[in-house]
Amino acid sequence: MAGPTGPRRDRPRLTSRAAVLAAVICAVALSLAYPVREYIAQRRQIDQLQAEQAQTLAQLRALSAEQRRLTDPAYIEQQARDRLHLCLPGQTCYIVIGPRSGHGGTRAAAAAATPWYDQLWRSVRQADRQAAR
Repeated sequence: MAGPTGPRRDRPRLTSRAAVLAAVICAVALSLAYPVREYIAQRRQIDQLQAEQAQTLAQLRALSAEQRRLTDPAYIEQQARDRLHLCLPGQTCYIVIGPRSGHGGTRAAAAAATPWYDQLWRSVRQADRQAAR
């Protein structure tokens, strides 16, 4: 069909300007891909380091609290009395031994109630018996 200015020609779909624009967009996308990937990797590493730092700070607070407890003479004395059965000069100390019935408690509770030196001596005697066999 002919229009007022002459025969109508179909325009090509891909012009040189569109091709140049597509090439520029591809070049920009490719030039940004590596820095964006590095940025994401660095952000992930920063997040991991911040989580590690928070965990380390919590551990530091716990250790500082334990250090404060361990510098307290009353706490040290209490631990010596509980764990080592310390008896100060001039005091009369008693160790209450409960009944040996089966319903009195578990074996672990009985082992925790015995002094460490009794447990050590029992293990030495048991090892000696096994070596003699």
